[in-house]
Amino acid sequence: MQTPDTYLDHMRATAPLVQNITNFVAMNVMANVMLAAGASPAMVHAQEEAAEFAAIASALTVNIGTLSPAWTASMQTAAKAANDRGKPWVLDPVAVGATTYRREVGAKLLALNPTVIRGNASEIIALAGEGASGKGVDAGDAVSQASDAAVRLARRTGGVVAVTGAADLVTDGTRFAEVENGHPLMPRITALGCSLTGIVGAFIAGQDPFEATVAALAYYGLAGERAGEKAKGPGSFQVAFLDALYTLDGQDLARGARIIRP
Repeated sequence: MQTPDTYLDHMRATAPLVQNITNFVAMNVMANVMLAAGASPAMVHAQEEAAEFAAIASALTVNIGTLSPAWTASMQTAAKAANDRGKPWVLDPVAVGATTYRREVGAKLLALNPTVIRGNASEIIALAGEGASGKGVDAGDAVSQASDAAVRLARRTGGVVAVTGAADLVTDGTRFAEVENGHPLMPRITALGCSLTGIVGAFIAGQDPFEATVAALAYYGLAGERAGEKAKGPGSFQVAFLDALYTLDGQDLARGARIIRP
């Protein structure tokens, strides 16, 4: 089993091209986060080119934060193209339980068997078709409450499920890992969760999805810890976080990753 630092080093050495069909709020933040980490982000969502671009990208991420019928069609065609070409893709089911439309779109995307699903506890529970207590995009459930739903989703799709929160849970239905890196200011910055999905996409390109996802979460959380050491509040945290993503190296991650394997 490779250590988390090897996944960071591989991602930076290959600078994978990651197509992100994400929401309006996240685009700029997500692109900057991925560039700072060492990946190559592309915000390509037009239906006329989404599938074609997915075929040439190293990975795809799909975020349902600001849905529209045209974007929904692009998400599905891009995911199908990624599957056809053997490219990994990540589903971020933002507020999937909030409305009937979101539940319908989430179900259609889930049926396309994402390589990784990354969401908060309420999103994972809702995506599994169970009652969740989220409030909009915010989780109302603890990570531990989503464990069974995560396992069921992983076994249903044959992929990996990452439940993110104060401590993250990752499973492929058989293997489990908990990642304890992170900082309390991270949820105070809009689109940092969405941006994490892009980092996961970059890490899993050409790698074992389970271990690469664990490494991505540890890297992201550790960067948050480094930023929190310097920040005075959410504003300065954003700047410090981008710098931490850029300066944190494999040795730092090897020393600082807090990963528990039950």
